[in-house]
Amino acid sequence: MTADAPALVASLSARGATLATAESLTGGQLAALLTSVPGASVCFVGGVVAYATAVKVSVLGVSPATVEEYGAVSAECATAMAVGARQRLGADYALATTGVAGPGQQEGHPPGHVWIACAGPASVETRLLTLEGDRAAVQAASCRGALSVLDGMLRREDSVLG
Repeated sequence: MTADAPALVASLSARGATLATAESLTGGQLAALLTSVPGASVCFVGGVVAYATAVKVSVLGVSPATVEEYGAVSAECATAMAVGARQRLGADYALATTGVAGPGQQEGHPPGHVWIACAGPASVETRLLTLEGDRAAVQAASCRGALSVLDGMLRREDSVLG
């Protein structure tokens, strides 16, 4: 089952939890998708579009050493973006997207190479997506992938809580 924004907004709102975003290749589309849901203001606190690596470092607190060692298109950078957004925006959860939308390669990665991270109260999860299609298709699929990672984290937390 594919996670959708209305269901996630409802789930977060019901548990009194908040969400932030840190986006690179999706350029704010993930935040727009979430805020298109009526009532999203109950749980969505804000987002950072950190398209440039310098913004990932200066605004989200990604370590320059992380970028130097792993690159901006990496699990490590996605994790740091999500953790940084969670901390700086005071959210319970944060989703981050970083990758290559195309048309060209970045850091040796082809278009469609995307890392998603979700930082929650107890853990951080990452997922590598290998997507196909044009720039718009990669961005849209990245947003869906991010929602799926959050949905999985919330479902696992629900199963642990009983």
